Amino acid sequence: MALLQEFPTETLAVVLEEPEKLGLRRLALPSPGDADVVIDVEWSGISTGTERLLYTGRMPHFPGMGYPLVPGYESVGRISWAGPAAGISVGERVFIPGANCYGEVRGLFGGTASRIVMPGARAIPIAESLGEQGILFALSATAHHAAFSDKGVPADLIIGHGVLGRLIARIVVASGAPAPTVWEKNPARFDGAQGYTVLDPDQDPRRDYRVICDVSGDSTIIDSLVARLAPGGEIVLAGFYADRLSFSFPPAFMKEARFRVAAQWQKADIASVSKLVDSGLLSFDGLITHRVSADNAPAAYRTAFEDPACLKMVLDWRTLA
Repeated sequence: MALLQEFPTETLAVVLEEPEKLGLRRLALPSPGDADVVIDVEWSGISTGTERLLYTGRMPHFPGMGYPLVPGYESVGRISWAGPAAGISVGERVFIPGANCYGEVRGLFGGTASRIVMPGARAIPIAESLGEQGILFALSATAHHAAFSDKGVPADLIIGHGVLGRLIARIVVASGAPAPTVWEKNPARFDGAQGYTVLDPDQDPRRDYRVICDVSGDSTIIDSLVARLAPGGEIVLAGFYADRLSFSFPPAFMKEARFRVAAQWQKADIASVSKLVDSGLLSFDGLITHRVSADNAPAAYRTAFEDPACLKMVLDWRTLA
């Protein structure tokens, strides 16, 4: 086991200083405790949902909100030091759901840095074979959490064919349920379907969907979704909405519509996704479209937020000295 003084006491992190102002900064790291691990990060994904809201300054009030902050909850790295009570070993590759180890700089969600100190209990071991695709674990767990109603009914309509929408559709297919329909308005995102159909909503006549899962983040969409529900159907709000949501009551009343907010994934979702991946039923192929060295992080964030061809951008920390 390495001695504590053998690892560097600082990290290079992406810091959002204020809305629209993002760059790399060296930050001090705390000394790890007996239950902590030190992780050398290999790859970090950029979220075009929550991180875009943080970048633009449109994020609604959120616990721990404030600038400057280190964003990110989609990182993968290797453990370089583990405390005696960490419960995990040096050398393991793990998924990092975020960290808060930057002193006065907030960790929201704190995963986009070259090195991280965090409790070993929060690091999630992943298969070596996943490599950079491991950054999709949190998003796939979020997709699993949203893909089924509380009665186990799978989504049969998904709004949005970005990464989250594709993962929900793939998980429904992998479960053996009937293939869902996915709505997408951007022709550049019609391709990439694996065992399901992608349509422009204007081309879809159906009005009997049992579970509609919205990942668009569009706060004005609910009335149009209610119109497509079967009686007693459910609308799952799985996007992140900057604006207040509202809907017309009479149509929802007539349909006896139900609404569910799908928020944070749970450990059971990670376990289910791991089984699907290990069995070969769920693939992450084709979801990572862009890769950039972490020292070009500002340009990478602009591409992730502005280029519709970019499904998932990955920062590669291995290129840094």
